[in-house]
Amino acid sequence: MKGIAFVGKIWRILTVAGLTFSQALAQETKSGIPLDEPWKETVYEFAANNLQHTAWGLEHSERDYQLARVLAAGDGLEIDEDVLFAAAFLHDMAAFEPYAVAGEDHSNTGADEAGTILEPAGFPMNKLPSVQGAIRAHMYYAEVPAEPVAQVLHDADTLNFLGAIGVTRIISLTTREGLAKDLPAAVATLENFSRQLPASLVTATAKAMAADRVQEMESFLAALRNQSADGRAL
Repeated sequence: MKGIAFVGKIWRILTVAGLTFSQALAQETKSGIPLDEPWKETVYEFAANNLQHTAWGLEHSERDYQLARVLAAGDGLEIDEDVLFAAAFLHDMAAFEPYAVAGEDHSNTGADEAGTILEPAGFPMNKLPSVQGAIRAHMYYAEVPAEPVAQVLHDADTLNFLGAIGVTRIISLTTREGLAKDLPAAVATLENFSRQLPASLVTATAKAMAADRVQEMESFLAALRNQSADGRAL
């Protein structure tokens, strides 16, 4: 009976707060990132509703955030968690309509547009320039400033093009994007990424991780060549 009374008390507290049990238990993302500020809930909801894609959608943002924190810890970098969260979940927003601008790099457009999501969400806007800097620098080909969040987000995003997850992402783009207009093009992209991307990494932890991920890709590509007449039957 005491247990039932306790549950009833909690239910009354949640009801007064305007929450259901399911809402109270769902204060984190699918991968376990805490939504411990109202603005984070708003940004995450925006990403979940508007930024769905097999290669650069919501799940990619979750991986970037989680991996960026690992890289920061590995290199002993002090990062602003607010800046990282905002940049991780909005860095690819300009790859989607209505934010995409033809002929413009999505990194720059996304940085310019991030405030339109963050300000009404209640984000501490004094941190917006840091968010914008991290978004502008997130791609593997970008110049990376000496700012910890920008460095770890850049490296996390680059690592997401390598290893098993990199293979999965690029293959998922087949026939939808120029870098994977067909399977041979997708394989060529994977081969290029495995050779070129590690050199763009900044943090020591990311460089160490890249070696294992490149090995994963090379093993996959060798098996694929063996099973497709050296790629002629793809």
